[in-house]
Amino acid sequence: MTDLNKLGLADARDALRKGETTSKDLTEACLKAIDGAGALNAFVHRTPEIAMEQAAAADARIKQGDAPAMCGLPIGIKDLFCTKGVPSQAGSRILEGFLPEYESTVSQKLKDSGAVMLGKLNMDEFAMGSSNETSVYGNAVNPWRRAGDTAELTPGGSSGGSAAAVAADLCLAATGTDTGGSIRQPAAFTGTVGIKPTYGRCSRWGIVAFASSLDQAGPMTKTVRDAAIMLEAMCGHDAKDSTSADLAVPDFEAALTGDIRGKKIGIPREYRMDGMPEEIEKLWQDGIAMMKDAGAEIVDISLPHTKYALPAYYVIAPAEASSNLARYDGVRFGHRAKLDHGDGITEMYEKTRAEGFGHEVQRRVMVGTYVLSAGFYDAYYNRARKVRTLIKKDFEDVFAQGIDSILTPATPSAAFGLGEMKDADPVAMYLNDVFTVTVNLAGLPGVALPTGQSATGLPLGLQLIGRPWEEAELLSSAYALERAAGFVAKPEKWW
Repeated sequence: MTDLNKLGLADARDALRKGETTSKDLTEACLKAIDGAGALNAFVHRTPEIAMEQAAAADARIKQGDAPAMCGLPIGIKDLFCTKGVPSQAGSRILEGFLPEYESTVSQKLKDSGAVMLGKLNMDEFAMGSSNETSVYGNAVNPWRRAGDTAELTPGGSSGGSAAAVAADLCLAATGTDTGGSIRQPAAFTGTVGIKPTYGRCSRWGIVAFASSLDQAGPMTKTVRDAAIMLEAMCGHDAKDSTSADLAVPDFEAALTGDIRGKKIGIPREYRMDGMPEEIEKLWQDGIAMMKDAGAEIVDISLPHTKYALPAYYVIAPAEASSNLARYDGVRFGHRAKLDHGDGITEMYEKTRAEGFGHEVQRRVMVGTYVLSAGFYDAYYNRARKVRTLIKKDFEDVFAQGIDSILTPATPSAAFGLGEMKDADPVAMYLNDVFTVTVNLAGLPGVALPTGQSATGLPLGLQLIGRPWEEAELLSSAYALERAAGFVAKPEKWW
């Protein structure tokens, strides 16, 4: 078999079971692709020795006939997941040289299932960003380009390295994390599939925290079926994470019937934004038509507090970040600034944090500290929490009316050029999350998948939002939409 790295998880798994290839061959094909893709800057810590060792163990396990679905499949791990003995920097200078003595629960589950780790993937610093331009490793680059244009585009953020690596066939799949859209937005920008499961479905233990009440890990894959396979391996209760749900993990792949006859799909009127590009509106209308043709009932719904979601998110997330990031002080691990004679502990904190954190992280820490301060706690943080409760109730009311899932755009545009938003007001960048943050605030599952292309040939994605804990049904609806859309485009290789 040639071009093994171009396979998805399901096809590679089936080929391994039939003896048509080996994990060693799959892994070597991916490592070779990574070596030739330096221009994408997707992989930032490569682990070829670990990968080949794990591939050999997986081949032995497959021969014995007791291998789980992920066994022998080469994947990439976002740099936010702690991996034992392998640099885990969260894309930040302040964690330079940090080698964890432990493995995150999610990466351990993937390891136990026989998955092969090719290395760590680029990301926005501490997952704060929508374009992968805040990383200490430099920008990750989207493998897609506009037709007739060589400008480098963003792969989205914060899981930009994961999205770029999957879209460019450097790995069969990758892990991502999603705090306000960081799996779904990059998936939409790169023509890949990304699912953020219900808050509590995947353990957060060993994942560097950004905003603890919003963060959730999920898979980034080439197809909906692949997302179902990988999500099952990542999920499960973890006593080490107090927010982890003690619920059985369904067989997500077996649930992919793609039969949505009689299902009620909600279309929220508040997602029709002023100034939304025509091609995003058309994509949405096409998606609605596809779901209708597949037998679903289309229902207009209202989520009245949607307009307050971005401001509430950009109070709550920075507040939690300022609390979580207080631990990075140069005392126990990571970067420590060089001190002048006579400097005390306060100067060490100040200099270390000034050198270690990038501008976007500093901005959010300052915003978060401000909204938590004595005079402003009630005016900002408590009000944002109340708005969050109202947003959650909007979804509960809609689901109580019998709506099965909600169809929306995933992003307000196709991928934009790297540097295009650099000098813009940071709020312009934050608007990239306009369709995704509500899902995190309400703790719901959401999946983004490619369903069309822009006028310049770039992928465009739609988002389906599901009921809490019903990822199986959500993926089945996504599978129906995927089949109807028939998106098979791939970026032309230029790197």
